[in-house]
Order: sequence, then C-alpha cells, then structure tokens
Amino acid sequence: MSTEPSKFDRLPKPLKGVREFNIGKGILLLLIGGLLYIGHTAFIPVALAGLAGLILSSPVEALNRIGLPRGLGAVLILVMALAAVAGLVALVWTPSQQWYASAPHTLNVIQRKFTPVARLMSHIEELTDRAGKVGAPTPAEPTAVAAPQESAARVLLSTVRDAAIGLATFVIITLFLLAGGPPMVARMSAAFFDHLKAHHVQGYIEKVRAEIGHFYVTTAFINLGLGIATTLVMMAWKMPTPYLWGAMAALLSFIPYAGATVMLIVVTLVAVVSFDGLGHALGVALSYLGLAVIEGQIVQPLLVGRRLDVNPLLIFLGLWFGGFFWGIAGVILATPILVALKVIAENALDGESMMQFLGPNDPAPARFDKLRKTVKSS
Repeated sequence: MSTEPSKFDRLPKPLKGVREFNIGKGILLLLIGGLLYIGHTAFIPVALAGLAGLILSSPVEALNRIGLPRGLGAVLILVMALAAVAGLVALVWTPSQQWYASAPHTLNVIQRKFTPVARLMSHIEELTDRAGKVGAPTPAEPTAVAAPQESAARVLLSTVRDAAIGLATFVIITLFLLAGGPPMVARMSAAFFDHLKAHHVQGYIEKVRAEIGHFYVTTAFINLGLGIATTLVMMAWKMPTPYLWGAMAALLSFIPYAGATVMLIVVTLVAVVSFDGLGHALGVALSYLGLAVIEGQIVQPLLVGRRLDVNPLLIFLGLWFGGFFWGIAGVILATPILVALKVIAENALDGESMMQFLGPNDPAPARFDKLRKTVKSS
C-alpha cells in the first residue's frame, strides 16, 4: 500500500479543514437557509432578542453581583433600554414628519436640479437602445393584465398586527434570557451535551456574551459622540433639522461601511435640496465624510481594537444576504453573527482556519496597539 501523503495532507494546516466540507454539509446549509427565509416572521424576533440578551446581560449580571435579584434587574435594564429607544424615536419623530410632509416638494427640487444629468443619461440610453435595435424585428407589445390589488387598510392592519406580535415576542424572550442568565444557559447546555461539552459550550457563550457586550457598549458611546459631532457640524452649515441627521448618523454607524455610505448620500441630497450653491452642499458632504473617516479609522480601532475586525468582503456579503433573507433585521444581525463566529473560532482548539477566513486582510497594526496601551496607561 502506498504511504504517499494525499493532496489534502500536503496543504498548510489552516487549510486542511476544507476537506471536511462535503455535499451533505452543503445540502444542510441550503436547507437551513431555506428554513430561515421561509420562517423569517418567527425567527426574526427570536434572533433580535438573542442579540439584545447578549448586549444587556452584562449590566444585569453587574446588578446581580451587588445583591439585586436577576429577574428584577432584567426588568429594570429592559425598561431602561426600551425607554431610551422611545426617547430616540420621540426626538426624531417631529423632524421626520416634517420631511415626510414636504416629500413632494423635495422630489420636485431634486428633479429640477438633476434634470441636466437625467437628460444626458436618457440621451445615452436612447442611443444605446437604437444601436441595439438595428436590424432586429419589432416585437409585439405584450397585453397588459391588471393585477389584483389588496386594499390599503388591510395591508396596514396586517403590518401593524405582525409588528405588535413581533415586538411582544421580542420583549418576552429578551426578558426570559436576561432573567435566566448564565444558570439557564448551563441547564440548557447540559440537556443537549455531556458534562464536559456543556462546560465548553457555556464557556463559548460566556466569551461571546462578554465580547459582544463590550463591543456594542463601546460602539454605542462612539456612535453617540459621532451623532453629537454630526449635529454640531450640520448646525454650523445651517442644515435643516440637524438633530435628525445626528440621530441617523449614530444609528446607521452600527452598520459597518454601508451605514456611513447611506448617511453620506442622505446628507448630500439634503444639502443639494436645501442650498442653491453646489459648494455649500459639497462642504456638508466633505464635513460628514471627515467625521466618518475619523470615527472609523482612528476612534474605533483605538477604543474597540482590531481583534474583532472581520474581513470587509464578508461583512458586505453578510449585509447583502442578511438583507435578502430578513430585511432590515438581517442587516442588523449580520455583523454580530460574524463577530460571534470569530470569538468562537478564537477560543476553539481547531479554530485557526476559521480565524484566517474571517480575519481582515491587514492584521492589527502595531501603531494602534501602542496607541491603545498609551491611552490605557494614562
């Protein structure tokens, strides 16, 4: 019998795990994806509750350590979190309604200011169509078939009902997760694994909880600072409803890359609509771009660190597929899922290949490590 090593054995160690992937696992992934897509109405509140439980569990455990019962601490923290969300909604509600009421006028202004560009693009498209139709027979126009339309009242009622059921499910599951805490996780792990494996699973969950909680709490303070800075900059440029743009900047910054891009497009369009001079609009756009670069390239690596950084390509793919499967909820959950996978891979014995797969192309630069040590020592 030949003892020559196979082609998989000659692979570098981090890549040997690739051979373990087979058709059965691929089919299983497709089935899981189909189930998540079909049952999104049931899974979304549960997944969001799991994320909220990870983020809010640290303050609940801190209250429990000083003697407050875990159930009471869970209710207190959850009420405070919901009150903060309600306050944020109340802050942006009035300016949002103003922009919604003036939407027809805003669209007319945008159309008027972008008419030359639209005409040029339309002319190019018309020339392209003419070139493509040269020598081709003229197709018969299809007969229009009127599609049945559902009444607006029924659609609104269905939307409100689904939202209310989802919100109630989210609150109840989050409360149970926070009130149960690590003891509940230990009991659930012991029900499915033996003692040793249950201990490892609980350890993974605790590490994910600690890292995700620290990541989001720190990011929340960073985004709050970005929102305040954006509000001040918008006020300096005489932008209308500056508090709305500050709140949007803070919220959208939780979505890596895409959030800042969407915010840049929004403030640029608002500036183009609100001011006559193009230079004014360009100044608004460059000011926000400068804030976003400082936040993403200096403040975030300094305070959060790059240990939990994920490959930007995977983040974009996660946002894309998350939005496809679960809409806005999928976009919100994409980043924490990738971060959680990286934390698990970092603490697993055979997680080196997954770490290399999830990790960024440029590992943590030494300058940021030195700068973080300087900040912590001071």
